[in-house]
Amino acid sequence: MKRSGQPTINDVARLAGVSKKTVSRVINRSPLLGGETRERVEAVIAELGYIPNPQARALALRRNFLIALIHDNPNAQMVLNVQQGLLEVLRDTEFELLVHPVDRGAPDMADEIRHFLERQRPYGVMLLPPISENDALAALCTQIGCRYVRMGSASFDEHAHMVSSNDREAVRGAIDHLFAAGHRRICMIAGPHGFRSAFERQQGYEEAMEAAGIGMQRTWIAQGDYTFESGMRAAERLLDLSPRPTAIFSSNDEMAAGALHVARQRGLDVPQDLSIIGFDDTSIASHLWPPLTTVRWPIATMARAAALKLIEDGEEIGEPSEEAMFVSTLIRRASVAPPAG
Repeated sequence: MKRSGQPTINDVARLAGVSKKTVSRVINRSPLLGGETRERVEAVIAELGYIPNPQARALALRRNFLIALIHDNPNAQMVLNVQQGLLEVLRDTEFELLVHPVDRGAPDMADEIRHFLERQRPYGVMLLPPISENDALAALCTQIGCRYVRMGSASFDEHAHMVSSNDREAVRGAIDHLFAAGHRRICMIAGPHGFRSAFERQQGYEEAMEAAGIGMQRTWIAQGDYTFESGMRAAERLLDLSPRPTAIFSSNDEMAAGALHVARQRGLDVPQDLSIIGFDDTSIASHLWPPLTTVRWPIATMARAAALKLIEDGEEIGEPSEEAMFVSTLIRRASVAPPAG
């Protein structure tokens, strides 16, 4: 087929008998398309010699083909897992990932994010906790005309703008696992104030203890900030209690690793003298000794769903229904045993 000038996406759509959106989905390797439609469009693209021009399309849309990940999260492994999930979707598409860390404590954070969005003009934005819990930032994205998805440990936005998990329920299950092993003096290393994940996980712990009829003391909860060092400090405080706990639940794996380190320093055997459960199931959990029993937070799966929401115009993408959540599950390894004696 001979043509004058460069073929356009309109030419591909017309000859393939599909919409421009369908052609775009073929280009972006969308999972929504059937094999027959994909093959027909790809055949026309090959016949015409059509080469997508992201720059031209960006000018037409007044948006760049960038997905921005905006975060202020001290857990580096969590951020890496999110990036992994996003890149699994964006790979072989026209989209690129742009990571933008911010300081949620800065008084000009909202203005800084506004300037970033106006300057970069991303196609979509993923907001990580805890800033994902800031309704003003979601409103800012809407005001600028930038699609967004928020990630959280509970749902606090419309389905099209949210990927969430069942942290509270998952923690109750983890504490029940310790009950089943015979533990009653179960302490907790909580996450930082201002994080919805920390709140949901602490609520799960407290609800499980109350349901079991255990008179929990406030000294059984030590504050951390999701870092290894804060886990060490919290564990020092908890292991100074008399009688000391037989088990510790930690709001994330990094702090659980810190608790394990302190137990070793004190000559305590894990799990014979002290059982420990973490949360997240990051790579550190399986690399510790003993391997850490932990709650697997489906971080990468949630990130993949967020990416699909951003590039698929919020249409059906085979993810949980509006009422469903991404389920966190307990991964049983070797850091839990019945209490000594």
